[in-house]
Amino acid sequence: MTERQRLFVGGAWVEPDGGHYEVVDPATEGIVGWAPEASREQVHAAAAAAREAFGPWSRKTPEERAAVLARAAEVMRRNLVPYADLAQAESGATTGTARGMQVGVAVARFRRYARVEPVEQPLPPQINEAGPFGGAAVMGALAVCQPVGVVACITSYNNPWANPAGKVAPALAMGNTVVVKPAPQDPLSVYRMAEALQEAGAPPGVVNVVSGSRPEVGEAAVDCPDVDMVSFTGSTAVGQRIAEVCGRSMKRQLMELGGKGAALVFDDADLESAVAGIGTTFSFYSGQICTAPTRVIAQRGVYDRLVSRLAGYASHLTVGDPRERGTVVGPVISAAHRDRVESYVELGRKEGARLVAGGRRSPLERGFYVAPALLADCTPDMRVVREEIFGPVVVVLPFDEEEEGIALANDTDYGLIDYVWSGDVARAFRVARRLRAGGVGVNTVGRNMEAPFGGFKKSGVGRDVGSYALHAYSEVQAIVWPG
Repeated sequence: MTERQRLFVGGAWVEPDGGHYEVVDPATEGIVGWAPEASREQVHAAAAAAREAFGPWSRKTPEERAAVLARAAEVMRRNLVPYADLAQAESGATTGTARGMQVGVAVARFRRYARVEPVEQPLPPQINEAGPFGGAAVMGALAVCQPVGVVACITSYNNPWANPAGKVAPALAMGNTVVVKPAPQDPLSVYRMAEALQEAGAPPGVVNVVSGSRPEVGEAAVDCPDVDMVSFTGSTAVGQRIAEVCGRSMKRQLMELGGKGAALVFDDADLESAVAGIGTTFSFYSGQICTAPTRVIAQRGVYDRLVSRLAGYASHLTVGDPRERGTVVGPVISAAHRDRVESYVELGRKEGARLVAGGRRSPLERGFYVAPALLADCTPDMRVVREEIFGPVVVVLPFDEEEEGIALANDTDYGLIDYVWSGDVARAFRVARRLRAGGVGVNTVGRNMEAPFGGFKKSGVGRDVGSYALHAYSEVQAIVWPG
């Protein structure tokens, strides 16, 4: 019988009040395991355990906390293959993605935040001309980063290792304690992360994991009085509801939400580079990634050639079992999401877009597969252009002049990551600065993992990654004294 996972609360493995639910392999539709269904009371117990552990953990030296993270990274590295196999079974990722971009990135993130950084910054002395007691005085000041407290980390289903690691590691490094509520589709990997931290010597209550298939579990974490901050990755709609609850009690928030990334391709662009970059939408997590360049805005001089090359690229991608060596595009997370993505492709056709590639369901008998789809001749008002599809679907719009391209790129509710391809680097950087997005890739879809990550508009609130994550999980305290 497949193992039934228990909750991790206060350093103990606890039977769930709500029983268990199936975790399904999106590639085979088989049962991967049974995840625990936490009750509201158990979520609050996890937060209470985190609150109790916060004082002692926050008073440890940064070096002591870093040592725990480093040991946890080593446990993950040592178990990379079995951890990746589980992540693959839960999420449908290809083998390379599961090992490199899921578990491998988690290891790298824990190692990154095992690097101790200064938490105090001396500020220049200032002459105070009108102090409360009269007369001028020289005042010294120090800016000190203090931990926020108990952080609820609510994670997304597209990466059950890198996404939680990007929250848990910097939060712990800053002296916070955490309650992790993983996505219901692939929570088992997060329990392995908890095991790694327990083996690494994380004290009881510092890390807690509670899962559930119902929204009530996440809601219990968000509205719990013992939670000081919510770090959420997911849809904008859910993020807005979380923000409303956090606002009532002034909880800190870090929100990484949806995206509809624009890829501006100018006439002088390197088409091979542009096609390869845009093509990651079809293959990377089967398009289930908020940073994907899903909205291509191509200058007319290159439009037809770009559409033709993208169509050829999409049609030659191997869709199938992510465990097979030649597979490039695995399944999406569920049957419901497959149906949703397919409905958007059909909607695009009805709206007047031209379906250039895809549009047919995979002939595989089992699994939630979607053939990469390319919709050309789109217009800005189409829903397929305006709404996040979160699947292997790319839409293409034409533009004439630079100003029009910039206006089209900014004509969206989202603003996470945009992209510019141009042989004129000066123009590419000029355009990049005018895009209303938290990040812009110039002639690349690659990321610098020390660069701040987050969105404008409805793509989120706050920044993380690198040193910015340490600031995200801290409060800044000013200490002032007479010089």
